Amino acid sequence: MQLHSFTPHTKNKKNAPVGRGGKRGKTSGRGGKGQTARAGHKIRPEVRDLIKKLPKRRGHGKNRARTVRTNRIAVSAVNLAALEASYKIGETVSPATLLIKGLVRRAKGRAPEVKILGTGALTKALVVKGCLLSETARKAVSAAGGTIHV
Repeated sequence: MQLHSFTPHTKNKKNAPVGRGGKRGKTSGRGGKGQTARAGHKIRPEVRDLIKKLPKRRGHGKNRARTVRTNRIAVSAVNLAALEASYKIGETVSPATLLIKGLVRRAKGRAPEVKILGTGALTKALVVKGCLLSETARKAVSAAGGTIHV
């Protein structure tokens, strides 16, 4: 086998017939003269420019300011097991004390809204203030001898 004996797998590409002498003649299927007959013609729909200038509908409904609470702070969840480990008998559980003990993080520069969930056991009598509680957490705090102030 010699280098001169190799044959290419693909044939050379022929140029597409365009214009006069190319099967379609004179205007090559582009109609008459004008913008649409030229190369690179792309006429954007007139409505598109109007649509692009309109403000977007963000949020829920037509007016976001009336339907979405932008100043709302997400609720942080804390389990009973974390309270059992971090608090002593008779201590007060509140968003501020949870923040000091590092069980929750600041939200928008202030103490977040907190919900206490019922995962884990609670044996200490704690005073719960300013926190949301799940039904199981409420029962566990009461069973341990704690009090709830909402």
